Amino acid sequence: SVEDDIKWKCAFETLYYCGLRRGELRGLTWKDIYFNDKILSVNKNVCNENGDGGLWYITTPKTKTSTRVIPMPDRLIEDLQKYKSGMMKYKNFKESWFVFGDEAPLRAEMLRHEKNRVARDAKIKQIRIHDFRHSCASLLINNGASILIVARYLGHTKIDETLNTYSHLFKNQ
Repeated sequence: SVEDDIKWKCAFETLYYCGLRRGELRGLTWKDIYFNDKILSVNKNVCNENGDGGLWYITTPKTKTSTRVIPMPDRLIEDLQKYKSGMMKYKNFKESWFVFGDEAPLRAEMLRHEKNRVARDAKIKQIRIHDFRHSCASLLINNGASILIVARYLGHTKIDETLNTYSHLFKNQ
């Protein structure tokens, strides 16, 4: 509620609603967003050499099942469309641009810095970027999603991984 910049609002909403890993979020391009179908495609990952400050490179997602298609809620679609229309005003805009960057992906430390600033401004507890993934799983489970759906959404290779991490939430359901 304290974030006014549509770019950061979209980044945090994408992490929360889609359960992406940090590198998956950084790797999203506009070609990966299918507004009419209300889905996004996770098909690459952005990593850095020598930690967050090193040169970036594109790799495949973490596992074979991490390459996936994720449905997007209307709220996220509307915000991403608004954000994209602002980005399209740049005369050199291309669909191949990174959603949260441009020709280059968003720097990992910028994502963390902005997350920390927003939490501080909202006077809420600091969480890790990866905790958005856990929040996504909780959202899915609390809305009746099966363990299989949650595992597919998060790109887990084995359902056991999902069960070991989130079984307590299914008990609470």
